Amino acid sequence: MTRGDLRTAEQRPGLGRDAGPTPEPGRPCDRTPRRRRILRIALLAGGALPLAGAAWIGVTGLLARSELLAAQQDLDTLRQSVTAAPAPASASPTAPSSAQKRDRAVRSAAAHAARAHDLTTGPAWYTGAQLPFLGGPMRTVRGAAYAADRLAGDVLAPLAHALPQPTAHSDRAGMSEALTVMQRHTPDIVRAARVAAEVQADVHGLPRSTWLPAADRARDQLALQTDRLAPVMADASVTARVLPSMLGLQGQRRYFLAFQNFAEARGTGGLPGAFAVLRADRGHLSFERFGNNTEMAKAKADVDLGADFAARYRGSDPTHEWNNSNMSPHFPYAARIWSAAWREHAGERVDGAIAVDPATLSRLLRVTGPARMADGTELTADNVVDLTERASYAKYHDVARRKAFFVDAARAAAAPLMAAADNARLLPALVVTLHDAERDGRLKVWSAHAAEQRLLGTRPYSGTLPDTPGPFAGVMVNNAAGTKLDYYLDRSLRWEADGCSGGERQVTATVTLTNRAPTSGLPDYVTQRIDQPPYRTRPGDNRLLMSYYAGVGARLTGATLDGRPALLAPGVERGHPVYTLDLELPAHSHRTLVLHLVEPHANGAPVLLQQPLVTPLRTTLKAKGACGA
Repeated sequence: MTRGDLRTAEQRPGLGRDAGPTPEPGRPCDRTPRRRRILRIALLAGGALPLAGAAWIGVTGLLARSELLAAQQDLDTLRQSVTAAPAPASASPTAPSSAQKRDRAVRSAAAHAARAHDLTTGPAWYTGAQLPFLGGPMRTVRGAAYAADRLAGDVLAPLAHALPQPTAHSDRAGMSEALTVMQRHTPDIVRAARVAAEVQADVHGLPRSTWLPAADRARDQLALQTDRLAPVMADASVTARVLPSMLGLQGQRRYFLAFQNFAEARGTGGLPGAFAVLRADRGHLSFERFGNNTEMAKAKADVDLGADFAARYRGSDPTHEWNNSNMSPHFPYAARIWSAAWREHAGERVDGAIAVDPATLSRLLRVTGPARMADGTELTADNVVDLTERASYAKYHDVARRKAFFVDAARAAAAPLMAAADNARLLPALVVTLHDAERDGRLKVWSAHAAEQRLLGTRPYSGTLPDTPGPFAGVMVNNAAGTKLDYYLDRSLRWEADGCSGGERQVTATVTLTNRAPTSGLPDYVTQRIDQPPYRTRPGDNRLLMSYYAGVGARLTGATLDGRPALLAPGVERGHPVYTLDLELPAHSHRTLVLHLVEPHANGAPVLLQQPLVTPLRTTLKAKGACGA
């Protein structure tokens, strides 16, 4: 290089101070500016991608919301098609049937839910859902869409297919056809129940609280729906496995059916008054005979229900005193007593026992329509409870005539019920009604066949008093006066638990019983007392054996009645500590019992014991804090 080549850029011709070097012919250009341009483009693209992803999530989220709302509308249509009354005979023959509406609704709901699921999948949704804090609503929406897709496609569709399908010219698919269809689809129903439980768990695993309230509300609503659906599907799973055989698809069955009179309270609901023997033969139901508790008064049950049962009910003798046969809230005890007593009385074996009450008849009559008794009295959904539990006592002063009225009412209500069981248009609504009665504890079922009873015992409609550990609370009353005043009884329970200390927690249970019976105007039979107390009473005064059932392992530390110390009789039933008080309850009065208990390490609210009377138990449950591991 010569000295002249060392001139500065300012001295070199053709170049300014800021000019770059002039490339020599045949040499490549310097790529620095191009790289900078590429980098700027990459940075812009990198900034635009999240915006594009957010826009994509926003648009598809709105579309998914529309699809989910459409699926919800279809489900509402499905619910109406199942519970609706049948179309009148004059309806247009071209109008779609309830079965057709049901199928369309299921297909449409499944399609909408599947589209909502598709819209919330893909890289943008997956990436966005992984973001801390910001991704919470996206996880909720994705999870909700996936849950809806599974529920519509894997739960509701198999369930709808298992329902009977009437033909275009006849409604007579009936119970026999329904049982055959159910038996064929049993594996699908069992699988659908498993999916419903899985979806319930998945939904409860979604974020509970995010920065988007709308997503939180959607999650809470979906959780509520799955909490309702999962038990229904569990019931359906058990029903599909036992109902075909229980209703005689493989051979004739007979059941003792008790109509419980809850004007006089008993542990399973009410006094076993009228009864019937129900026959099931390949799904066809019929009643062989009807009777009342007078006929069963001398029947004895040769059955051993264990030492705890014998000790707890020794003074009441349930196996030999028919009116006390169902003092325990554990329905299998009453069912075994009834079946054994019927065998001793009539020489016939039964395959199980069923209990219903007037509230159940009211619900059934709302599906089947009114029934007419032999004397012309019309039984309707609106009057059957009042008529059988109150008005009949004023109408019939003769006890034998009144008891005959109860039997006639049961026989009259049975006629449309049997017709409904053979009508495929009515059958779905009938199934829904029976499920509602089971849920409220007003319909209880027991099978004398061990394999069936093992399955039934897992569901609430078995009336089983659970013997497993965990928080538990129950208020149970037995009428001790022989009156029919429990029609006017109100009950409430306030249950409060403090946080844990030393592996235990303090529980306060406040039970209030209110007697709304009038002090005058009631028939003598309603107010007459057979307990003959040594103190003075007035018409309308009542006496109850009130029992509180605590959780397994709990213990009582103190109790007060109307603010004064109270002494309760302790007992045990199926592992539960039971504390009983003999309580006089005057007309137009209330009594308040407060129990202080210590229960083992536990979290959350208790399982509640249901005793179905005229007025449901009002409950308030509060659990403060939580127990550690």
